Amino acid sequence: MSDKQPIYILPENIERTIGRDAQRNNILAAKLVSDSIKTTLGPKGMDKMLVDSLGDITITNDGVTILEKMEIEHPAAKMMVEIAKTQELEVGDGTTTAVMLAGKLLENAEKLLDMKIHPTVITKGYHIASEKAKEYLNELSTDLTFDNVSVLKNIVITAMTGKGAESSKEKFAQIIVDAIKQIEENGDININNIKIVKNKSNGVEDTELIRGIIIDKEKVSIDMPGKIENAKIALISEALEIKNPSAEAKISVSSPSQLQEFLNREEYMLKQIVERIKSSGANVIFCQKGIDDIVQYYLAKEQIYTCRRVAKSDMENLSSATGAKIVSNINELTDLELGKAKIVEEIRHGEEAMTYIRGCENPKALTILIHGGSEHVLDEIERAFRDGLGDVATVIRDKKIVAGAGAIEIELSKKLKEFSSTLSGREQLAVIEFANALEFIPSTLAENAGLDPIDVLTELKSKHDSGEKQAGINIFTNKVENVYEKGIIEPAKIKRQAISSATEVAIMILRIDDVLASRTPRNSPKMNPDYMQGME
Repeated sequence: MSDKQPIYILPENIERTIGRDAQRNNILAAKLVSDSIKTTLGPKGMDKMLVDSLGDITITNDGVTILEKMEIEHPAAKMMVEIAKTQELEVGDGTTTAVMLAGKLLENAEKLLDMKIHPTVITKGYHIASEKAKEYLNELSTDLTFDNVSVLKNIVITAMTGKGAESSKEKFAQIIVDAIKQIEENGDININNIKIVKNKSNGVEDTELIRGIIIDKEKVSIDMPGKIENAKIALISEALEIKNPSAEAKISVSSPSQLQEFLNREEYMLKQIVERIKSSGANVIFCQKGIDDIVQYYLAKEQIYTCRRVAKSDMENLSSATGAKIVSNINELTDLELGKAKIVEEIRHGEEAMTYIRGCENPKALTILIHGGSEHVLDEIERAFRDGLGDVATVIRDKKIVAGAGAIEIELSKKLKEFSSTLSGREQLAVIEFANALEFIPSTLAENAGLDPIDVLTELKSKHDSGEKQAGINIFTNKVENVYEKGIIEPAKIKRQAISSATEVAIMILRIDDVLASRTPRNSPKMNPDYMQGME
């Protein structure tokens, strides 16, 4: 009997990939994610149509939207989706850049792995290169003041270009800059104070900035006025109805007169609620909860415009816009708690009714009303606005800008290659590959615009070598020129965040040399990147 019995330490349904195979598998998965959104980069980037299991269609070239809708299952690929989400949350733009950079860093690392360079050496080199790149980025950044409206507008136009908003980008840029300037308080900006409302009517060019709030609620009674001028607004967070006892209660009634008295008392209490509102001077009510039918009747009789079940976020925005205080007890409502607006009115678009609160004195919450012919157009314009808002908010907080159109990437790549010659160990090779990965951005920009990436890269490098630090590829003229002067500008923080996120995820994936995965039911092929490659 042989004493060499096989020993099993893992259950049967565990699939194990070890060493070089695990690395190759993870790198391939990450590279496929990067390749899937590569064609969307830049002003001439293409759009993707994504159809979900319910048949809902999304048409976009926004990196994070594409990755979220793709329902990716491979664990390494999911990590790439995470960096796109982080980029979106942190700066609101540059998601495609971050993912592409991570994919290229891993692809270049594979060359070094094939040269028998240990992953620890590669990760150390990448870390050194990342820190040095961020250092150079700070040196190459230009300071910006909040008053420089023309530069802020150029930042918005750069962010929105290629997002289906070209036709009105000047107008949209003005809307975004005006909105941000209005809500800014001591250098702090809360993007949530700018509400974006989509309206399927008219054309995209009719999009407008409303100095106030739009809520998707209609008045509760047809007898209420449709329009109130010089509105005095009360915000009430409690229900305008009689409170039920918290414990179970029984009421004994022994005669019809007692029953009538009980009913009369209830009506009197409801009437008192309306009297309380009327005595405060309010002529518009926004209630966060329900309103009793009798209260609605008396409010209509008093010609007080009322909306019920208004979302908490809308209540907070209304408070910021009108100056009204949210009241939780109706007995505490006085004229001091009321907010003001020039006009409150109900406007119908097709079958949908909305309440517009306009003409607030110094609103710290605003609404951008997007018009468009179809749901898909509205969604993409909204994404363009969110990118633009995110860019301006970021640059006002960070106050640093860089030249876009691939100019900053080429300059960083050049400086990193110069720096690599000062290193003596094998990390030097990793720093060079990091520098090469940065060149992937301008090369893809050129490729997506139908230009020859090799010719463009060669011309870019020669201009940067001769000291033109702001030379980039102007996709509209197809020339390599000073893009900073042409107004192609981006916030430095977008680049800094993209470099940080991409490096972190690349280092994490490179350090994995063993993957233990439970087999999915019915041997789903989604874990295998070779399967994904077949789908490309």
